[in-house]
Amino acid sequence: MEQKIHQGRNVKRFREMLGIKQEALAYDLGEDWNQKKISILEQKEVIEDNLLKQISNSMKIPLEAFQNFDEEQAVNVIANTFNTNDNAIGLIVKNNNPIEKIIQLHEEKIALYERMLKEKDEMMSMLEKLIIK
Repeated sequence: MEQKIHQGRNVKRFREMLGIKQEALAYDLGEDWNQKKISILEQKEVIEDNLLKQISNSMKIPLEAFQNFDEEQAVNVIANTFNTNDNAIGLIVKNNNPIEKIIQLHEEKIALYERMLKEKDEMMSMLEKLIIK
């Protein structure tokens, strides 16, 4: 059984992993956007390419990650985003004290990896159930 990729759910998943609120993403996408529109967008199975590119640029996550989400790719994308891109982190941390910023970033990373491990475990459980069927 082939599972269909749900782009809206992928946007939500990456947004949450990065700790970006719907309001922050809406602000980044422009004045036509608000929290409610982001919520509706995240329920769409397919998102138009131009909009998906805008979201990709805003969140600093490759377009392909939203289009072809798989667990292994997600781990690499998020790890690379945190290690090489201060812009994504800038949305999370509005703080001028460098020591506090470093501590907060490490806490964010730990929370992120814990959420990703939980999602991986849930996915593995789902796959096991499918195999048993």
